[in-house]
Amino acid sequence: MIILLSPAKDLAAEVPARVCGTTQPALLTHSEPLIAKLRTLSPRKIAALMDVSDGLAGLNHARYQQWTPGHDGSNARPAAFVFNGEAYKGLDVRSLSGDDLRFAQSHLRILSGLYGVLRPLDLIQDHRLEMGTALSVARKKDLYAYWGERIAQRLKEDLAASGSSMVLNLASAEYFKAARAGLSTVPVVTPVFKDRGPGGFRTVMVFAKHQRGAMARFAIQHRLMEPASLKAYDVGGYRYSPADSTNTEWVFLRG
Repeated sequence: MIILLSPAKDLAAEVPARVCGTTQPALLTHSEPLIAKLRTLSPRKIAALMDVSDGLAGLNHARYQQWTPGHDGSNARPAAFVFNGEAYKGLDVRSLSGDDLRFAQSHLRILSGLYGVLRPLDLIQDHRLEMGTALSVARKKDLYAYWGERIAQRLKEDLAASGSSMVLNLASAEYFKAARAGLSTVPVVTPVFKDRGPGGFRTVMVFAKHQRGAMARFAIQHRLMEPASLKAYDVGGYRYSPADSTNTEWVFLRG
């Protein structure tokens, strides 16, 4: 089973000084044309393109100028330790064991606007480039067109290596869209997390994001090779609801 997560906008200030077994992103050469295009944009154009503040635009303009294809311990950090959003709080990679990380390296994949597909220990340089950004490059109208076939092919190779044909999609709709068409023949299960409110059950995004990471952690720690065992998932008080689920969308309710 391959587990998919989205990246996070928020990046950790620091990561552990020594993380063993770091690797290079598999699609790193395809990141270079994107950086080349981004380097041509002024901070003002970056702000407009990404709908970010002038401060964030200036920060990322500087990052693009400094980015180099040579990724090593002096200028890059392992991806799962860099991303710091709510899903990564649920994943809590810093508390995983060495054996957990080795399993994750084979079964967890992070979709990325700049790198396409990342393993947890792939070295990345600080950046911001969301998959939904309308950046045209190499005769492709946007990042979905640029990455789609490359991401799907890489995931199919990873599935073959993992000994499973199933994908556990814990990525957001924005990111899974980049791989969806190319995985049309691959069985995909997408968990949905809902909390009880005054009007019934609904998705509370901050909780849902946390649970995506927590479920990835659960699958890693229990060495799950197929999604079926996730129906017993009860982290944070969520329970699988057969009545609300379909073959491809599994609903977990709390409250």
